[in-house]
Amino acid sequence: MHVKELECNAFQPLRTQLVVRIQLPYTRGLFRGSLTDRSQSVTKIKATNITWHEGHVSQEEREKLLNQKGALIWFTGLSGSGKSTIAYTLEHALVQRGHLSYVLDGDNIRHGLNKNLGFSADDRTENIRRIGEVGKLYVDTGVITLTAFISPYRADRQIARETVGDDRFFEVFCDTPLDVCEERDPKGLYKKARAGEIKGFTGIDDPYEAPEKPEMVIDTSKVSPQEAAVSLCEMLEKAGLIAGLGE
Repeated sequence: MHVKELECNAFQPLRTQLVVRIQLPYTRGLFRGSLTDRSQSVTKIKATNITWHEGHVSQEEREKLLNQKGALIWFTGLSGSGKSTIAYTLEHALVQRGHLSYVLDGDNIRHGLNKNLGFSADDRTENIRRIGEVGKLYVDTGVITLTAFISPYRADRQIARETVGDDRFFEVFCDTPLDVCEERDPKGLYKKARAGEIKGFTGIDDPYEAPEKPEMVIDTSKVSPQEAAVSLCEMLEKAGLIAGLGE
């Protein structure tokens, strides 16, 4: 695949939207215990008298139908680091190549599935736990799933990896410098955080725990979304999840 192939018809004009956001302050110290302990506190099964039912169609059969293997590409990084932009560019590239792909975007998910969650440390953990479980379902259907979440805590991302399975989980760290992210500030959140209007904002007054061994690192101040998509397609090819061009 060549970059020029991706650039053709890759983008549609942006439409202006009015977005209303409510930011809730949080402090990680309010929860006493490790991130793993916190996650376990919200993942305990409360339902009783339930049984797992196996279907008659296997994951392998669904993947054969789609001519691809399901996988979860987990984009993580600061706000403004390019997670969603690369995810949607990759989705477009994969669909053009005949592969079924879908993006789970952090803000979009909070409009529906996770609209009852705020930005406390506990809510952030539950936010990522739910996406890990949803991602697992998508992977089981054979879909190449792309998630774009800040997901600042290593333990939460590790739980997502373990939920999906190490062989189908690919962590992509958008390692764009803070000053670049802040200069972009597409949602105006950094400006509000610097002014004290938002408390506990990742990268400003709440930490971001960078991945230690991600499958790929991308600095969008140096690499275009199209170039990143090419590299990611090559990663999926090497992993045997999609066929190479011409195969």
